[in-house]
This record gives sequence, C-alpha cells and structure tokens, in this order.
Amino acid sequence: MTTTSSRGRRRAPTRMERAAGKAAALQKPRVILALLLLLALTSVMLLDGYLRAEVGGDQRVRTGASAGKVPDEVLDGGPILTFQGGQATTVSVPDKTIALTFDDGPNPTWTPQVLKILEEYDVPGTFFLVGSMVSRYPDIVKDMVEEGNEVGIHTFTHVDLSYQSDARVDREMEQTQLALAGAAGITTTLFRAPYSSETDAIDNYSWPIYEKLGEDGYTSVFVDTDSDDWKKPGVSKIIKWATPEDGKGASVLFHDAGGERSQTIKALPTYIKKMKAAGYSFTTISGVMQEQNAAAREASGTGQQQAAGAATATQGTTGTEGATATGEQPGNVPDGEGGTGGTVNRLQAAHREATGVTLYEGKALIAAVTLAEWTVPTLSVGLMIVGVAVMGRFGMMLILARRHYRKRNKRRFSWGPTVTRPVSVIVPAYNEKECIANTLKSLAKSTHPIEVIVVDDGSTDNTSEISREAARALGMTNVRVIRQENAGKPAALNNGVRSASYDIVVMMDGDTVFEPDAVHQLVQPFADPKVGAVAGNAKVGNRDTIIGAWQHIEYVMGFNLDRRMYDLLRCMPTIPGAIGAFRREAVLEVGGMSEDTLAEDTDITIAMHRGGWQVVYQEHAKAWTEAPGSLKQLWSQRYRWSYGTMQALWKHRKSLTDKGPSGRFGRVGMPLVVLFQIITPVFAPLIDVFTIYSMIFVDFQAALLAWLAVLGVQLGCAAYAFRLDREKYRYLLMMPLQQLAYRQMMYLVLIHSCITALTGGRLRWQKLKRTGEVGTPAGVS
Repeated sequence: MTTTSSRGRRRAPTRMERAAGKAAALQKPRVILALLLLLALTSVMLLDGYLRAEVGGDQRVRTGASAGKVPDEVLDGGPILTFQGGQATTVSVPDKTIALTFDDGPNPTWTPQVLKILEEYDVPGTFFLVGSMVSRYPDIVKDMVEEGNEVGIHTFTHVDLSYQSDARVDREMEQTQLALAGAAGITTTLFRAPYSSETDAIDNYSWPIYEKLGEDGYTSVFVDTDSDDWKKPGVSKIIKWATPEDGKGASVLFHDAGGERSQTIKALPTYIKKMKAAGYSFTTISGVMQEQNAAAREASGTGQQQAAGAATATQGTTGTEGATATGEQPGNVPDGEGGTGGTVNRLQAAHREATGVTLYEGKALIAAVTLAEWTVPTLSVGLMIVGVAVMGRFGMMLILARRHYRKRNKRRFSWGPTVTRPVSVIVPAYNEKECIANTLKSLAKSTHPIEVIVVDDGSTDNTSEISREAARALGMTNVRVIRQENAGKPAALNNGVRSASYDIVVMMDGDTVFEPDAVHQLVQPFADPKVGAVAGNAKVGNRDTIIGAWQHIEYVMGFNLDRRMYDLLRCMPTIPGAIGAFRREAVLEVGGMSEDTLAEDTDITIAMHRGGWQVVYQEHAKAWTEAPGSLKQLWSQRYRWSYGTMQALWKHRKSLTDKGPSGRFGRVGMPLVVLFQIITPVFAPLIDVFTIYSMIFVDFQAALLAWLAVLGVQLGCAAYAFRLDREKYRYLLMMPLQQLAYRQMMYLVLIHSCITALTGGRLRWQKLKRTGEVGTPAGVS
C-alpha cells in the first residue's frame, strides 16, 4: 500500500508491502483450486450415492388407481406396446415362443452367470437394464450386447415414473441411453417400467408415461408370465410360475439383479431344457415384433413376403420392426453375424449405434462413474484412517494430559532453584499502533525483572513513536526501541536476540498482553540446565465473537492439550510466537530464527530438539492474544501456519535418520505432527461428507447418531481441557458449529498450502488487521 507524504510525493512500497502484493496475486487462484477440489469431492460422493440407488423387487408402488383413460385394447392386449403412427398398438408373443426377459441388471455376480447359461443353451435374452448399474458395470453390458442379446431401458435409478415430472422422466431415459452409449456404443428403443407387470395393470397415472415415451419412439414391454423369482420361492416354483399355459407364447420375466439370485441361476437351465423339450423356441422382443410384422404382411397379401423372407435369411431373428417403429430404415441394421437357434446380431433391431455427441457424453459418464467407484472406497479408507487417528489422538491427549497435569501440579514439583535473574523480552512489531501500548502496559506490571526490546520492522504507522510515548507514560526506563528496515519477523527477532542483555530471552507478539506473573512462570524451567526453550499458555482475548469463541476452543483444546501430550513425549513441535522463552546461547547455537520457512517458531523449536535441548510446556505462564476477527484473516493465519509447518518438516526431514535427540524427534515428533496436523485435517471433512452421504443414501438416523457420537467424544475432550485450564464451559456451546466450520476450512487451507508448496510459492511475514481490543489481561488492575 502506498501513501502520500506531506510534500505530495508517493512513497515507494516497502519490501513487506511488495511481498504481500505478490502473495495476494497468487493466493486467489490457489483458493479457487482448493474450493474446486472440495466441490469435485462432493460431486463424486453425490454421483456415487445416486448410482447406488437401491433396486428392489418388482412390485407396484402405486396400487388401486383407476384405468378409465387406458384403451381397452391395450389393457386386454399383448405385452409389447408400440405407438406406430401415433396409434397405440399391442403385440402378443406367438404360440410356442418365449421372449426371455431379465430385469434390474447388470449385476457383477449374477448377470455373468445368466449370460453363460444363455450362451451354453444358444438362447437369446432381452435385458432391461438400470442405467446406474450400466454405468458401474459397463464391461458386462458390452459382453451382453456382443453375445447377441438385446437390451432395453429400466430407467436410471429404478424409480416409479408415474410419480415423476416430465423432466425427471426425460432425465431417467436420457441418462440410461448415455450409459448404454458409453458402455456398448449403442442406444435402444425398448423400455420396461420398474414395478410394471401385465398390461392390465396400466392405470391413469402410468398411461401418460407410456404415451409420452411412445411419442419419443420407445416400445414399452410388459410381462405375460412372471417367474416371481425375486420372492425366492424355490427352484421348482420358479420354473412352474415361468411356464406359459396351454402352449401359449409369453414374455417371461426373470431377474439377474436386485437381490440374491442363486435360485434363478439354478432354475434357468432346467427351465430352458423343459421349454425346448415342449417344443418352444426362444427369441428376443425384436424377434417377436419381426415375426408379427412378417405374419401381418403375409396376411395382407402386399407382396412383401419375399422381401421379409430375405431379411430373415440375412438377419436371423433380428428383423426390422424396431427400426421401423422409430422411423429408422432397415438399411441401418448391418448384415449379420447371425447364428442359429435364435442367436441374433450384435446390432439388434432395437439397437442404434451411438455416434457423435451421444457417444462421447456416454464415455464421459462411464469415466466419471469409474472415478467415483474408485474414489469412494479410497475415501472410505481415508475415513478409517481419520477415525483411528482422531480417536487415537483423543485417547493419547486424555491420558498424557492427565499425567502431565498431575506431574506439574504436585506440591513438591520443582524445576530447580527459583530463577530470579533479569531476562530480556523481545517484541517484534510491524504496524502495531493499535496494540503496542497495551502490550507495554502489561509488561510494566511484570513481577519479574525484565528489559523490553521493541524491534520495529519498518512500520509505517508510527509504531516506534507510540512505543516510546507509552514507555514514558508508564515510567518504564527498561524499554529500548530499535528500528530497522523492513526485513520480516525472523530478522526482527534475531536483531532483538543480538541486542539482548541477558541470557534468557522471552519472545512475544506485538498484539499480545502478558499476565503479571507470566514472565516469572515462563522462565522457571530454565532452572534445569537441559531446558533450552519453554512454550507458554496462549489464550484468546477477543473470545466474545463467534469466530473468537471458535478459536478459544481451538487454543484450549487443540493447542494446550496437545502441548501437554508433546511435553511428556519430549517432542514439542512449536513454541507459540505469542509467548515463548529461549536460552540466548541455544538460539545462537542453532543459527537464530531462520527465514527459510514461514513458521519460524516451528522451525526453531525443531532445531532446538535437534541440537539436544529440551523443550517444555509451562501451563501457568499465560498470555492473551488478539485472534483474527474475520474468516478471511483466520484463513490467512492458518494458511501461514500450515504452509510454514510443512516447510519446517521438510527442512528437518533428515532428523528421521539421525541418531540421538535429533533422531528421537524425527521418529516420534515428526510422524505425530504429520498425522495430527496434516493428514487428519486433510481427511477430517470426510466425517461430514460421509455423514451427509449416509443420511441421504443409506440410513439417516444411524448416520446422524454416528456423527453425534464423534461430536460427543470431542466435547468430552474439550470439556476436560477446559477443566484443566479452568475455563468457562459455556463456550463449548459453539463447538458443533466450530467443528463443522473448522474441518472444512482447514481442509481448504491445507490443500491451498500443498498447492503453494508444489508451485514453489513463497510468502513473507503477513500482517493481520488488529483492533487493539485485547487490553489488560484478567487479573491485572
């Protein structure tokens, strides 16, 4: 941001402002990409759920409706309904002929077995397929068609169309056609409605559907004889119920999906042999129509018998009626690979070769479904990892935090001789005019002897002058203000360390206020000569807003409870920038605050571990910090933290193979940080996504109860953390909403961070907008 001086000349932007501008220019596309990835994940889940719509037995959903609008000749007619010339016409199956039909497939277990039986007995079948199943098992459909069987549409989701709008009907048909195009390169003119039976079951609700589809060129197929195999009555009854009476022809219904079909598989060979022995032949629906059409031509004496016979000779039982029904010419049906015994061509009369946009859209649908079929199981594994990690983390935190609390709060516990010598407090500041006076005011009440070093990192808002004025007003003679060119927070901290007069340095942010005994409590662990750094207890000061309350919960539960656990495991990953203390010699020994990463606090903490120093947590050293006040600022902060953590872990990756203290952190601390701060947050949204998925497509009540159970565990852990920190429980009322918001945001933040890392992005010290509302901490008068 540029400003105008008193002379009217524009000030050149600082190094920090130029870096911030570049970061802002790169951030938006990365955020959009992260949002797109979340949208893609949600879309894949919804697609998978849509495809897995449950298919049940063929039974009417709507019963007892009037059929007054349905023509009598349809109600009393045959099982094949066409609308040639706009006139409803039914076709019956000739005597001693069976059109063997199968509903609800394909199914990966049962359909291949049915196809094998049909091939073995040289019998064609007509399969009415559910589009969602076609898109999931395209190879089965391709084999089905190539083996000479005929396919028809059984809607995309096996829905009762009589309840649906015209738009839904069109969508069910079009989606199934696309699935067939992508799977086998064809479309079809045959249709059977879910929950349909014989033509006399057509009613005033379903009749308009058949009329509409007839106008669109579809032939609707019903049932003469129903095996009722879906009821699983036993093999003998299936065969009995599928047998037509008195040598009549029939459209016979079996199922190759929609449930357990072992009885169907056992009954089918016996049934075929029985019917052949009784003199029956088997054909497809198109074969029935071809035979009926040939008979009609013969009866009319139109002189077309010879042409029909020639067509029959070249096409087997394929015929041409399906083509004629939709206005297609018989020439579109290729000369055959025709077989004997009823085997028909790959391109049945009811089939159309899919070309152009339809073909490519179909292939795209199959590809999307394949992706969903692969993605959802993979995400399920991810959800298991999240579940185990979340529960494991909670278990570890509860057990170790309790041990930590008991150990550190024993009456006889002591770090060693009381540390009373003066320490240096370093306050890096960049444009902190709103907060710096409150920070100094809190330090003025410190019960421990200190010197204060304010390092102004090229501020443009008179932070230096405000600091000096505040120090004079408070009578603080122990304050030094050092001004440097804008170089970033690590450089400011290093400048302060070099300028420090004492061997212990306390580091705090310019928007933070300390409790009076915070410094004294913070430096007591240095009585142990092995301790190189100490993490304090950072508290959210502006917790009265929704966002502030969310962060308050996060600080108490996610940060301080974690630090108790890490302390006992001796692998503390981060000393908070808001309140931390270091041995000056240890800081200089590891090279100071590094500019290699965005998370200089995590970077130096890991460096301390690798240098052989112990890093501990002092819960009684409390500081109050101003948390981001908007989602945008919160995103910016968490983005910096997560990206900086990734950078620090990568920088110190060699600790995985090191020996001694460095190796200990690499093999204990680093895996825990990766698991709890990267992997778990990335997959955590799966908890909510799978909950929504299960509530919509599986079991609403069970999914809701499972989600509430996870929330209950989190609330229990949070309540325990609040108890240890002696916080008010009322803030936990915000936790359900906090969990929902934080899981999604942290997923996006981590994806954003990963994209930044992969694209080689680099950010500098980001300044959040402050209000200065965190003033004197509780207990300070």
